[in-house]
Amino acid sequence: MQLAFCLFKYFPYGGLQRDCLRIALACQARGHDIRLYTMEWRGEEPPPGFERIIVPVKAWQNHHRYGKFSAWVQADLARRPVDRLIGFNKMPGLDFYYAADPCFEEVARTLRGPLYRLGGRYRHFAAAERTVFAPENHTKILMISAVQQPFFVKYYGTPARRFHMLPPGIAPDRRAPANAAELRAAFRREWKLGDEDFALVQIGSGFKNKGLDRSIRALAALPEALARRTRLFALGDDDPRPFQRQVATLGLGDRVSIMSGRDDIPHFLLGADLLIHPAYVENTGTVLLEAVVAGLPVLTTEVCGYAHYILEADAGRVTRSPFAQDTLDQTLVAMLNDAGARQQWAKNGLAFAASADLYSQHERAADLILGAG
Repeated sequence: MQLAFCLFKYFPYGGLQRDCLRIALACQARGHDIRLYTMEWRGEEPPPGFERIIVPVKAWQNHHRYGKFSAWVQADLARRPVDRLIGFNKMPGLDFYYAADPCFEEVARTLRGPLYRLGGRYRHFAAAERTVFAPENHTKILMISAVQQPFFVKYYGTPARRFHMLPPGIAPDRRAPANAAELRAAFRREWKLGDEDFALVQIGSGFKNKGLDRSIRALAALPEALARRTRLFALGDDDPRPFQRQVATLGLGDRVSIMSGRDDIPHFLLGADLLIHPAYVENTGTVLLEAVVAGLPVLTTEVCGYAHYILEADAGRVTRSPFAQDTLDQTLVAMLNDAGARQQWAKNGLAFAASADLYSQHERAADLILGAG
């Protein structure tokens, strides 16, 4: 079959982008042809055999550009039809939608003011979401978290038969290797961390939604005895300047390192003492499971779709909703002060990684895409 995948923007450190490529590769490995539409491509070239199309649309505002992208793709498909159209962003005409983003309508009504719903950006994204989830449409929805499904049903009445739940798809290179202790020691030498020092790591593009501001405040609230021994490393593809200003205002100096996406994420997972991920909104939180399979304890918020895995694995702590900064601050202190608990959470995570299905998402997605009639 000829399959077309649509993704607004590709960059090498985005979880959505990695999932798109891995699902497309799984389909290609079964003998099918891949066409990939995108507006931007950063990083390595696409895999051999992929037909990559950079859609030549421009606009001053992103939502106008996304609308033009959808129209351009539909026109091209009318000239060159495909057997399946798979979207990783919401747009009309999809046969399958990979539901990595939270319900836009729920976010717009709970995390935005009423004036937001008067603007063009809201109108575009609300309409795009409706084209996917409206009950009269045919799009099959590849769900990666059960958390958001009730919201889609609430706003659109989407029939249950159109939702297909996928397991997680953690990359094998995130699992702790046999020489994990050596890699941890090397990481800590590289970053000049002593035996008594703590390294917190926060990983993920979109610092605002991931709650980097909350992590910085929690670091600033540490008691002095802990504060002088603790550093925070934040890695992701986003504008660091608002958070650098926050760091400066709180007087944290060189205790916070904010970096763009990197290729050596496994080294941070192995070298750190704790993953902190106090997200405001998070459909899944793949990095939570990446930490678990690396043996890194996790501190996260209940809103994350994958937070339940932390509880099931007993691999860290999950703060309840509604969020309270004091609760995050106190939980961080307790976790850093309890070396025995951190060791047990690490062991629990590694045991969970060996027994649970945390890896087959992309093959299962390919099964659904290729098996649909």
